[in-house]
Amino acid sequence: METIAFALFAFVTLASALGVVLFRDPWHSALMLGVTLLSVAVYYVMLAAEFVAMMQILVYVGGVLILITFAVMLTQRDEQASEEVAQP
Repeated sequence: METIAFALFAFVTLASALGVVLFRDPWHSALMLGVTLLSVAVYYVMLAAEFVAMMQILVYVGGVLILITFAVMLTQRDEQASEEVAQP
């Protein structure tokens, strides 16, 4: 049973990591990064390292991913507004 769970989360980790690289939208890439980091935390739980898993979630998912999310939200251009300004 443990092997099946490991294989499932290995597939989730690889698929979401591939999604981080291949998605063109930075918001979707950030969401896939969150899935990747959460699935890595599951590996720590499987190794009976619950404290490390919680630190993974708090620091990486809670901190780094929120920072990336704010960076994406604050740096994206509003395409509609830029088109309205360009048109007289």
